[in-house]
Amino acid sequence: MNRIGILTSGGDAPGMNAAIRAVVRKALHNGIEVYGIHRGFLGLINSDFVKLDLRSVGDIIHRGGTMLLTARCEEFKTKEGQEKGLKNLEAFGIEGLVVIGGDGSLRGANALSKLGMPTIGIPATIDNDIAYTDNCIGFDTAANTVVDALNKVRDTATSHERTFVIEVMGRRAGHLALYTGIASGAETILVPEIPFELDAICEKIKQGYVRGKLHSIIIVAEGAGNSIEIGKTIQEKTGLETRAIILGHLQRGGNPSAYDRILASSMGGKAVDLITQNVKDKMVGVVNGEFVATDIEKVLSVSKPLNMQLYELADILSL
Repeated sequence: MNRIGILTSGGDAPGMNAAIRAVVRKALHNGIEVYGIHRGFLGLINSDFVKLDLRSVGDIIHRGGTMLLTARCEEFKTKEGQEKGLKNLEAFGIEGLVVIGGDGSLRGANALSKLGMPTIGIPATIDNDIAYTDNCIGFDTAANTVVDALNKVRDTATSHERTFVIEVMGRRAGHLALYTGIASGAETILVPEIPFELDAICEKIKQGYVRGKLHSIIIVAEGAGNSIEIGKTIQEKTGLETRAIILGHLQRGGNPSAYDRILASSMGGKAVDLITQNVKDKMVGVVNGEFVATDIEKVLSVSKPLNMQLYELADILSL
């Protein structure tokens, strides 16, 4: 293999740049040229390619976001769009493609593989909702960002004796809500995977105040419900002053943690190893500390389960 491409797609995640750096430098070390594709699959369709060298990826390991930029692309979901992207790859003489992103990015990689382009996926999403990997690039950094915000909210919540409903990202999965909730000592964690009754939550809050609690923190994954409406209902049912905060896109930003830099660098290096061995349509993952390669279709066929043991522990610790 003489030339590969690399792109980032979907929502950005801290550590993507570290993965890009690792892919480029490992490939160059192996005598392989690397072309970066700007704006993900949109850039693939628009033939927005740039040749990368050692200097191209200098001074980026510590930076959040993605130097290759990212975008959503509805056209690439069509057969015509995929074939156009493949034609552009072939026009540049690209023999393999590394795709960094979440489930939508992996679906794009899988589609190209079926058309004959060898692809390797690297999971990068702060939702941490990709199966067959314990952690995705960006999750650790986002979790620390959320916990830092919750620490600050707790200070003002205590001072004013208020209940706060904090919404974090996670449309279909509650991993970020669960891990940040238990790390910050939240009283209640609401996730899409588990139904909940607001009456029971309100009763728990009232009992806490009877025991002398000065505040309550409720963590809500965005897919579990409307945090604003949940806050209003809690105030109405408890009579306690309640505020709702949507943390939003600040969860995606910031310098990647040491863990995410190491994870991304390791996954990037592994991706190059695989693609140069003519392995295709695989995703790099880390399971029990070991790096593994799993068929992308297998990854996409299942949902990553919530850690129920941790969820039950969080409920016990919040008493």
